[in-house]
Amino acid sequence: MLNELPPDLAPVTRHLRAMFGSRLLIATVSHFHVFDILQQESLSLTEISNKLQLAERPAMVLFPALCAMDLLRFDEAGNLALTETGRYLATAEKSNIAGYVGLEKDDPGVVDMVERLRNDGLLEAPQGISFVKEGEGFSPMDDPELARNLTLGLAGRARRLSPIVASKLSKREGHLLDVAGGTGFYTYEWLLNNPGSTATILDRPAVLNVAQELLNEFIDSDRPGATGLRDRVTFLAGDMLTDTLPQTDLLLAASLFHDWPTETCQMLANRFSSAIRPGGELWVHDAFLNDALDGPLAVTDYSAQLFWNTKGRCYSRAEYRGWFTKAGLLPTSDTISTQMDYGLIWARKPL
Repeated sequence: MLNELPPDLAPVTRHLRAMFGSRLLIATVSHFHVFDILQQESLSLTEISNKLQLAERPAMVLFPALCAMDLLRFDEAGNLALTETGRYLATAEKSNIAGYVGLEKDDPGVVDMVERLRNDGLLEAPQGISFVKEGEGFSPMDDPELARNLTLGLAGRARRLSPIVASKLSKREGHLLDVAGGTGFYTYEWLLNNPGSTATILDRPAVLNVAQELLNEFIDSDRPGATGLRDRVTFLAGDMLTDTLPQTDLLLAASLFHDWPTETCQMLANRFSSAIRPGGELWVHDAFLNDALDGPLAVTDYSAQLFWNTKGRCYSRAEYRGWFTKAGLLPTSDTISTQMDYGLIWARKPL
């Protein structure tokens, strides 16, 4: 049937990202000895982070992952404690398998993860394949070859998800601003569903060159209404962190906030709120942690991958809604699933 959703490719991305969760597990057992520490006493997230000398971001990557693996849990006092399974990763437990896990402790990926956890990421930030410019200086995404490779690498995911996302966004006449729009597929699909609307895709110049090629391909696909898209899309080169954003009725931030630390996320929410007209909407498409910060496993693995490559991590819906509220927006309670462990949340700007 034409209206049937394509199969969810989440099993593929889950296997891909599990590599990063495995590195977290081995680092925890063999380098940070978390299970030995917590066998002595349960500790708050702050206390165990301080004991291990972990900054906020690596702690918020590591401990939700261990909870999602059912190795740690939050007890009634809100402290981290061992689960029944987690007990067998403490070396004082007679039947422990810590040594078995430790056979992989010298794996280069594990050793690298340990250093990133201790240093809150890469020592040389531009090594991250998803790193985007922050402050003055050159952006790796201004390199034509790097920008092209990354944008085309993300294109398959965007092709798969964009029709689903576009079908769940508000249908309205007006203007869509797709910030860090990458391939542009989310915009193109939304415009097909909203024939009286226009859109702007904001991104780095080298990325927009690829997006324009993909628009040409999209137009040539013979999709109904696609031939008119060229006159309805504006490609705007700019820096979302510093440049003035055009006013819009609907702003889409797809896989965007997760590249950045919390303080930058709040700044972006403030900037996006200022760009949205009264009565307009901010939509976020991303993978979300549980508000209890204890999973789900697919998202904690993804958070570890983001930690590996970017300045960010996965965040909970509660964290996003807190940023929205501080930015003067009215968060809704809607939690809308898409596919591949992603979903949508949104907020409205008061009239």
